[in-house]
Amino acid sequence: MSSTADNAEIMTIREVAEYLKVNERTIYRLLSAKKMPAFKVGGSWRFRRSDIDGWIASQSEGGAGE
Repeated sequence: MSSTADNAEIMTIREVAEYLKVNERTIYRLLSAKKMPAFKVGGSWRFRRSDIDGWIASQSEGGAGE
């Protein structure tokens, strides 16, 4: 299925920052605090789009009562 291929998409820091519409520095801060799902390939951070989408959903659920 194509949705499986979409969910397996690997993104870079720059792509995640653009996807979330934030500065790359914000992504680095979240990574430093271990608040965002990611993994390293060599010395570079990588992200699965499906993990980022799940993280967004969990952030939205946590902040819904504010």
